[in-house]
Amino acid sequence: MSIATKTGDDGSTGLMFNRRVPKSHPRVDAYGTVDELNAALGLARSLSDHDFVRGVILATQQELVGLMGELATLPEDMDRYRAGGYAALTPGMTARLDGVVREVESQKVSFRGWATPGATPGAAALDVARTVCRRAERRIASLSELGPLTNPEMLVYLNRLSDTLWLLARWVETRRETEPT
Repeated sequence: MSIATKTGDDGSTGLMFNRRVPKSHPRVDAYGTVDELNAALGLARSLSDHDFVRGVILATQQELVGLMGELATLPEDMDRYRAGGYAALTPGMTARLDGVVREVESQKVSFRGWATPGATPGAAALDVARTVCRRAERRIASLSELGPLTNPEMLVYLNRLSDTLWLLARWVETRRETEPT
């Protein structure tokens, strides 16, 4: 079977459970932006020199797969999605991010120059991921204007993730400043 199915040639795309919507649908925009976030995180992970950062990012990427699945499922299919055992965001995943924030904040982190990303490739990639995360959050907030989200944890998680990414970028920059060369 080819990846080129040609089913989207008419401007529509497939969701979970064989549903189709226009490619311009806010749901597609939301999960597409989360997919872009996942790719930006992959770049940040590949550029990181720190096992701690790579571990946080990898766990987050795995959680984002579930978020994309939830977003690619229409509300009327959510019971079927959950019954199928597909991944979903949980408050525990948000709590994991809260733990990362606490851990990073407990260390000496410099906020000098924080408004100008690019001190290191790894920190810059984290800042790019943070801005994509904020866009994903806005897209999901827009989607919620069409009807309640099937999982309100989506917005909480992304809000916390953007904070986490900002702190990780500052942590990476601080490590560069304090490590001997």
